[in-house]
Amino acid sequence: MIKKLPDTSTTEVSKTLVKMRDTGGAVTLGRVLTLIVKTEKGDDLEAAIAAANDASREHPCRVIVVAAADRKGAARLDGEIRVGGDAGASEVVVLNLFGELANHAHAVVIPFLLPDTPVVTWWPGTAPANPAKDRLGRLSQRRILDGTNRFDSAAVLTKRIKSYSPGDTDIAWAQITPWRAILAAVFDREGLTAKSARVSAPGPSVGLDLLGGWVQASLDVPVERVTGELVISVDCEQGPVALTSVGKDTIVTTPGRPPGRVPWQIRTVGECLAEELRRLDADEIYELALHGTTRLIRNQR
Repeated sequence: MIKKLPDTSTTEVSKTLVKMRDTGGAVTLGRVLTLIVKTEKGDDLEAAIAAANDASREHPCRVIVVAAADRKGAARLDGEIRVGGDAGASEVVVLNLFGELANHAHAVVIPFLLPDTPVVTWWPGTAPANPAKDRLGRLSQRRILDGTNRFDSAAVLTKRIKSYSPGDTDIAWAQITPWRAILAAVFDREGLTAKSARVSAPGPSVGLDLLGGWVQASLDVPVERVTGELVISVDCEQGPVALTSVGKDTIVTTPGRPPGRVPWQIRTVGECLAEELRRLDADEIYELALHGTTRLIRNQR
């Protein structure tokens, strides 16, 4: 069910939400957090809502979508409420902000925050220079950015390093979880001693640079970032370890064993978002990986 409320107020949106909940059977019981989704003009609003709905099936929540629709003209709020089949396992409040109101998103969302539940803010597109100091970021225990579609990886990661605060993370970090899991399993099982590593990819990638930073921080070895086929290789004293992307599979090469094959599928934004919502404390491994990219970034310049 979708209810549109053009040229409205936060009070009217709140009243309508309560009425729809009472008449439609949608309740906030069991909501584990409030997820704020902040978009700017030009961001894919519907794709962000779809991803939040997917994630809500694992983490029932209230989703507050704050869209800076147009910063020009008179201040206005266009509201929209989605419940039931149009909202996954959540209830979605869409707040389209116009004019000067778009500069005060933090004030607009406060009436909709669920009491006594954690707050997470996700910027699926345009993000502030310093998320922790952003007014929405200050409301949140967890701040999620998205570097998956950025082609200026070095600039993005440099900015992330300078502005990092505990609670920051990135969808690109969750996207590489399967490869991190495979590499960790190989080294735990084989007891290998690494000497150096190389991350090869067809082009810039925030996720793969984070993977390289994670390898550098975890194994304490130099990591080279090159352009080429999608391969992550580690030179070990016992022989080479490599993860090679071949079609929909990852070929795993380890010393003294025949190559293995692991099915590979690119994770959706909804899956990555759901992973990042599983923890609300600081992700210390992400911080290590982020700072581990420093040498990679320097070598790419």
